[in-house]
Amino acid sequence: MELRDYLRIARRRWLLILLSTLAAVGIAAVATAQATPQYESSARVFVSTSADGSTSDAYQGGLFSQQRVASYADVVNGVDIAQRVIDDLQLDVSAEDLASRITATVVPETVLLEVTVTDANRFEAQRVNEALMSQIQDVISELETPPGSRVATLKATVVDTPTLPGSAVSPQPLRNLGLALALGLLLGLGLAVARELLDNSVKAISDVPDLAQVPVLSGLSYDPQVFGVPLITELPSHSPRVEAYRVLRTNMEFLDVDATSKAFVVTSSVPGEGKSTTSTNAALAFAVAGRNVVLVDADLRRPQVARLTGLVDDVGLTTVLAGRAGLDDALQTHVESGLTVLTSGAIPPNPAELLQSRAMAELLDRLRDRFAVIVIDAPPLLPVTDAALLASEADGAVVVVRHGKTTKDQLRGAVDRLSGTDASLLGVVFNMIPARGAGYGYGYGYGYGYGPDEATSSSRGRLTWRQRRDQRRQRRIKDKQPDATTTPGWIQE
Repeated sequence: MELRDYLRIARRRWLLILLSTLAAVGIAAVATAQATPQYESSARVFVSTSADGSTSDAYQGGLFSQQRVASYADVVNGVDIAQRVIDDLQLDVSAEDLASRITATVVPETVLLEVTVTDANRFEAQRVNEALMSQIQDVISELETPPGSRVATLKATVVDTPTLPGSAVSPQPLRNLGLALALGLLLGLGLAVARELLDNSVKAISDVPDLAQVPVLSGLSYDPQVFGVPLITELPSHSPRVEAYRVLRTNMEFLDVDATSKAFVVTSSVPGEGKSTTSTNAALAFAVAGRNVVLVDADLRRPQVARLTGLVDDVGLTTVLAGRAGLDDALQTHVESGLTVLTSGAIPPNPAELLQSRAMAELLDRLRDRFAVIVIDAPPLLPVTDAALLASEADGAVVVVRHGKTTKDQLRGAVDRLSGTDASLLGVVFNMIPARGAGYGYGYGYGYGYGPDEATSSSRGRLTWRQRRDQRRQRRIKDKQPDATTTPGWIQE
């Protein structure tokens, strides 16, 4: 991975990195606040030979002292001398506990022994260290006095008396918080990279190499208002969601441009990807542009069109297929847009059989004779085969992909379902793209995008001549003045 890949991951997963950093800093802050302040009292002992002699003897004595002082550092760190201090001061602690608070080190290339005592009470730290100095001198004198002699070969001299600590040595808030900040950032970045590598969801059509040439017909940004205001006819004409469906409508018009009547099956891989809302709004986009369009709710398992449009569902597709009502009697009109709608009707016990029946094929032919565009809302591809069967009778399928939710395996499985019935995959529509979704949206705030190549170039701030032409064409589309003299750049070849 290159540096820009890490920057892209950090930009996409910034919330995870921020939460990890805040958690690390918070834990460090709590631990620092609850920690008991510790004070250190330090002293130094000079270990030397006690015998008088020549310069050569003094040199040899110095080497001897250096060798012995390292051993006495270990002795001071032990529990025996700690027990002596406890007995001397009548302390109510264990020898192991006191030994853990005593540190003795040798100053390199010297005969100086540096001793530090740590305690929560700064006066107690000094008192213990003073008693320790006395015990060190006694121990060295005992160990270095030969049998039958009264003079020890080594002696310990306190050169720096135990100090009274002025400030606590721990905790150190600035150091702790600084380390927590650095560790939190590293942990957050590591989690972000791990999540990115383990993420199997589809965020761009290029995520699935087998489908790299499939056109991206539009990208619908996430809009929390969609649950309360699902239809674009209820939104201002300049709304980003309305603009995105205008792009979808235009791209669908240029699919099989020579056909006099087009039938699109709108489906998805699994439930919950927004295919019913997408199909309904796509049909509304055709209707408000003056196209002769009909919306057919062929999801005979969980129909949603009647609920979205506010129409009745008593008479609809299943009623016509069963021969209990004529087509004209079943068609309804959405008043706000003039869209013609054929709702699902009563839910049948055998949806798949109805959708692949001769009656369904004849109904589709009748609709082709009367309407220029037919938008069919079909069930998801993976749970059932209804959509694949319908797509084989229509011109093909438009698959809705939920950005960051639909997995690569699910999308591949959906495409395989279409291939199994010789149905065409006309393109995909990315839905619920986050505001910072990569590869979708120009800098001026519209939440949609085009093909993967153009989107990638746009996200890097470089517009190709094709993208600039697309922008000019989009402005003409917005004014309902499409120019069809040239092939639009967003249709991938």
